[in-house]
This record gives sequence, structure tokens and C-alpha cells, in this order.
Amino acid sequence: MSASVHSLKASAPTAAGLRSVDPYEADLARWYPLKEHSVQTALVTDQRRFKVVPAGRRSGKTERFKRFVVREAMREPGPYFVAAPTRDQVKRIYWNDLKRLSFCSVLPQRPSESDLIIPFPNGSTISLIGLDQPQRMEGVFWKGGGVDEIADTRPTAWAENISPALDTYDPRNPGYRAWCWLLGVPEGLNHYYDIAEYARTSGDPDWGLYTWKSADILPPDVIEAAKRRMSAKQYRQEYEASFETAAGRIYEDYGPENATSEVIASHERIHWCHDFNFTPLSSAVCVRRGEALYALDEIVLTSAVARQSAQEFCDRYASHANRGVILYGDPAGRAGEKHGHASDYNEMETVLRANGWTVERRVKAAAPAIRDRQNAVRAKVLSASGARSLFVNPAKAPTLHKGLATVSTKPGSSFLEQETDFQHITTAIGYLIDYEWPVRYDSAPTIVTPIPTVSHLAAMPRR
Repeated sequence: MSASVHSLKASAPTAAGLRSVDPYEADLARWYPLKEHSVQTALVTDQRRFKVVPAGRRSGKTERFKRFVVREAMREPGPYFVAAPTRDQVKRIYWNDLKRLSFCSVLPQRPSESDLIIPFPNGSTISLIGLDQPQRMEGVFWKGGGVDEIADTRPTAWAENISPALDTYDPRNPGYRAWCWLLGVPEGLNHYYDIAEYARTSGDPDWGLYTWKSADILPPDVIEAAKRRMSAKQYRQEYEASFETAAGRIYEDYGPENATSEVIASHERIHWCHDFNFTPLSSAVCVRRGEALYALDEIVLTSAVARQSAQEFCDRYASHANRGVILYGDPAGRAGEKHGHASDYNEMETVLRANGWTVERRVKAAAPAIRDRQNAVRAKVLSASGARSLFVNPAKAPTLHKGLATVSTKPGSSFLEQETDFQHITTAIGYLIDYEWPVRYDSAPTIVTPIPTVSHLAAMPRR
């Protein structure tokens, strides 16, 4: 512990004539040994700004953070924060433990019970914050901190309040960058899933993903008791830190095995598929390698039209060597062609050819049935024989990755899709896959030979 804490030990108050426990020794006992775990060691020692920690219940993630933030406050003077979805929640989880870990019983300045702030002799503070009003994070040059139970915070809190607060530039310390731990148990495929996927797949050196199962830490009898009282899905989510899918997920076999870090090679012909929704106007940029389809980029524009999407494509692939592109998509994109008007496809093809592209259009005369399109995608995600032949780069095509992971059916339906911003791009890639790898096959008509009519009345005796 810090020298300032040791120097204050002798001044700890005691009640005359009464047998009492040394407050310093009581606080020191709170620093009991923890079970060693390689991922937890990396969590504490890695030099990353943002550490995402979806770990199992009661497995030590919160305890590790409590100790880390106290050590940092003792080591590096400045303001630190500990946040949770509500003030009551953060107080219940952290307040008493942080006071003991900080040796508040022997510190000269007492913690503020009303403001939930612990002051340190070196000038550091640890503030407990409820994120029911996430703007409480703003206006402070934070040194670092953490958000617990982040899956239960407002979906916009990280992007709109917490992250900007951590990026606030402090001219007094221009080289310092605030850090943050994001802790919690998965709660379906929500905003915490998005944050964890970014840490896992983006390659951003500022981010790291640290996860482990409760069984790594807790005794076997505790784990067995949890299994007896929980459903399999709940146990996986709570004790194995699994981001469980929502009921009715359409592409339920889509998972990490479908992820790739591959990129488009300059010699490859591009397969570009579309869903002509006004906003977001969504398209996936793919290449075909044998019988496998690789979705390695996407173009998703808000309040845009087909011509703008084509211009974005041309700008993005201006130096691509293979100037061949195949267009797939919604047959409705041909609207107007019969009457001499420019369709969405005409608009795109005009822009592409003006930029030196050779264009081939592969669009069916009529849209496939929704079930057929979905089944075609399912077969590429994972066939009945166990083969995967659809691969997505989550860093380059995050909307498609999220869509395949989350798009679900409407309540009461076995195939109608919930309307979300992620549903359109899964429809787009469905048009491509249904064209190239349909699961519906045309068969010869069945020939029926009529059976001769027999009059049973004719054989009856006459009266």
C-alpha cells in the first residue's frame, strides 16, 4: 500500500478502556489473496485504454476492478469514477468495499457519504456515479474508471456521454489518455454485445476483450447448484458469459466461425448486392472464392439514393485492378424500366460505367419467397453437413455482421422479419445467395394417370 496510508496507521483513533480492532488491520484484511487466473492477470497488466470484461457471475471481475481503481488512485493523482446503471446500485456494489480498500478509517479526510466521493492524501478522488443520468460523466478530466453492469445502462450512454468524457483533452496533461473498464454479464445481443464485438474483431490497439467462465473461479459444488436451478440458456449467459441470442433468431447458426479477417484482393471480381430501402440504403460488397462467399465490405448510407451508393463504391474502389462488378438485389429496383424511365439499377450502372467498370446484372424476374431467401442464407451460414461457406469481416461489414447475428422473426410468425436497420442488408445478401445458390429447385411436373371410373351400381342385382 502507499506510504501515506502506512504513516497514518499510528494516528487511528481508539476508544479508551475498550478492546478494539485496529482499523488499519481491519482494512488491510480486506486485501485478501485472490485466485490466480491468466486472463485476470492480463486484464490487470495489459496497457490498453478500454477493457471489455463480459465474465461469469461471481468470478472476480468486480473485485479485480475495485482493487485496480484504488491502486491507480494511490499511484497517479487525479479524479477516478466508478459507475453503474443507478446510484443505489453503484453504492450497494462498491461503496463499503472501496472505503475499506482505500483505508478510509485512517485517512485524514473522511469520505463524503452524501456525494459518494473518496478523497486521497495525494489529491486523487474516486466518485461513484449513477448512469440513470449519464450526463453526470461530463465536465471532468477523468484519469480513468469503470462501468459495471453496462448491459443495463442506456444504449446511447457510452457513445454520447461516457466516451466523449474520456476523450476530453486536458491541456495540463496533454499526453495522458483516460482509461475505462466495461464490466458486466451479457444480456442478449444488445449494445454491450456491440462493444464486445468491437473489442474482439476491430484490431483497435486501444481495446481488449477479457472473458472467463465462473467455473474457472468458483468451487464445483457452487457451479453444480447453479446448473440445477437455471435453464441451460440462462446458465450460459450468467455463468459462462455467453451472449445468448434472442428467441426467433433467423440465422441462429451464424457465429464466430463465420467471421474472417480476409480483405478483398485487387484482382478479384466484386459481387455487390443491394436492398433498395430509402434509409438506410444497404449493400454488401462480396467476393466469391470457389463455392464460398466472402462479405468483406459494406456500403450503408442514410437518406441516400442508388446513384449516391454507386458513387461511394467508385470512390472507395477507384484503384481496384479488376474492373468487373456483378450487381444483385431486389427486383423492385427495376421499377420504371418498362416505361422508359431510369431505374435504380440504371442509375447505378450509369455511374459505374462512367468510372470504368464493366457491369453485369444478375437479378431475378421476381423476388424469391421470403422463406426461400432465408433458407438459402442459412445453408451458406451452416449446411446440414456441417459446412460453412459464408464468411463476414466484422470490422469491414459491421452492419451485416450485426444483422446476421440479431435479425429475428416477428412475434407469432415463423418467417416474417422484425423491421430494424440491420434487416435490410441481410435481405440484400439473401438476394445474391438465392441467385447463386438457391435451395428451391425446379422439378419436372408430376404425371398423373387417371383411374378408370367404376360404376358400383351396375353390379348390383336388380329388384
